[in-house]
Amino acid sequence: MSTNVRSAGLPAGLARPRSLLFAPGNRADLVAKLPRSAPDAVVIDLEDAIPGTPEAKAAARPVARDAARDLLGAAPHLPVFLRVNAVHSPYFADDLHVLTPELAGVVVPKLERADDVRQVVNALATFGLTLPILAGLETGAGVWHAHEILREDAVRWAYFGAEDYTTDLGGRRTPGGLEVLYARSQVALAARLTGVPALDIVVTALNDPDRFREDAGLGRALGYAGKLCIHPAQVELAHELFGATPAETERARALLAAAHDAATQGHGAFSFEGQMVDEPMLSAARAILAQEGM
Repeated sequence: MSTNVRSAGLPAGLARPRSLLFAPGNRADLVAKLPRSAPDAVVIDLEDAIPGTPEAKAAARPVARDAARDLLGAAPHLPVFLRVNAVHSPYFADDLHVLTPELAGVVVPKLERADDVRQVVNALATFGLTLPILAGLETGAGVWHAHEILREDAVRWAYFGAEDYTTDLGGRRTPGGLEVLYARSQVALAARLTGVPALDIVVTALNDPDRFREDAGLGRALGYAGKLCIHPAQVELAHELFGATPAETERARALLAAAHDAATQGHGAFSFEGQMVDEPMLSAARAILAQEGM
């Protein structure tokens, strides 16, 4: 389990989130139920989950705003994100009125260039907000420019969206997923090089846990930190596939014990298993133990 430079200082559940559970922004009843499956973080969605009409988008915003407020009050330790519409869509500017400083961050879909990120940052600033961004890479241009997008300081997490990517390319989704393997790998690589935890694609087969396990296993092998989840039952499976192995858990425990011993002896720097230890390594170790409930 690799360390991510930008994960340093984040709450343990957000340093390497295993699950990101979505609920439609126009369904306050479903938003209220998000904590029940104990996901690492949740998303109230104003984009794909809402019909693409001005009337539907406008009606969803006050519902999402109030649902977010109630959820933050009921589950203060649960990181809550809100997904707005794409920056170049006609709905983006109005979506910003729903954002508040209490959110863990804002999910921005279909980012295609670093300039898009800067536009989001500037738009947030007009509302006095400095929310970190979870970047959606789900078009050909977004995957092509993944490295430059994820290098932006405001971007703290990323996800790859296979459905929109395939549509953008004019391709077809297949059970094997070969059509998205290259892009899926490219996003994972860009995330690793920039130190940004990346979340893997959605599995739309809601009643097929074996399908989810197979797909999540491939995502884990490619280097993804966790999984986008669109049903509460997928959360436990994501934690099973993206959680630390027993060996990783034991190594994290030993590393933190060594750090404690070094601090007790007044050593500011120390090595562990022949490697100099830095704060990102310690943050990753803490995240592993926190996710394992230790």
